[in-house]
Amino acid sequence: MCTLEKSGNIFYLTLTGDDEHRLNPTLIATIRSLVAEVKSQAVKGSVLITKAQGRFFSNGFDLKYAQAAGSAQAAKDRLHNMVALFKPLVADFLSLPIPTIAAVTGHAAAAGLLLAICHDYVTMRSDKGVVYMSELDIGMTLPDYFTAMIRSKVGSAAARRNMVLKAAKMKAEEAVAMGIVDSAHPTAEEAVVAAVRLAEELGKKRWNGKTYAELRKSLVPEVCGVLGLKHSAVLPSRL
Repeated sequence: MCTLEKSGNIFYLTLTGDDEHRLNPTLIATIRSLVAEVKSQAVKGSVLITKAQGRFFSNGFDLKYAQAAGSAQAAKDRLHNMVALFKPLVADFLSLPIPTIAAVTGHAAAAGLLLAICHDYVTMRSDKGVVYMSELDIGMTLPDYFTAMIRSKVGSAAARRNMVLKAAKMKAEEAVAMGIVDSAHPTAEEAVVAAVRLAEELGKKRWNGKTYAELRKSLVPEVCGVLGLKHSAVLPSRL
């Protein structure tokens, strides 16, 4: 389902298995637990890379789990619960005191795409896979923190329109051009290699973790407001 490994100063959070890595309460809770473990073990120079096995990075919320509730209302309740559970996970990523990189090694759709862009950097394979905000196609509006994240991370109004109001399925090169993804690479393996190379470069900086987290939050004030994240001033230890 999900594992955490560490090599040198790089943490690897991997969505395991060959399924769609649908975000249900169990998987969300597991990721939150592992992110908390990263936070507790992080030191200057630490970096987190999130990646996935199989054809999917994540295909969003687990709609089959919701539909299995037994009634239309129960299904809606389960979906609303997943939306609520995922929100603090997004806050966890924005609060991590280290750089974060998502290596999108397969399709990233809906909440799976949001999981990717709540990282600081995104590398993506270009041979297969798309990023796709599917809510329009399935007849669902976006939760407030999804909308805030998209407005904060996707700078172009045209890109946001393409992403949300056209439900465009974008391959890596188009996603790079739209500013959704940072770099495109020929294969999944090369996308991970690029993420590792970037992680090594960032890790050498050995930045103060609290400063890094607070500066990250300062770049996305709308998201932080929706998530209820507070800002605090950090001053140099030596003035």
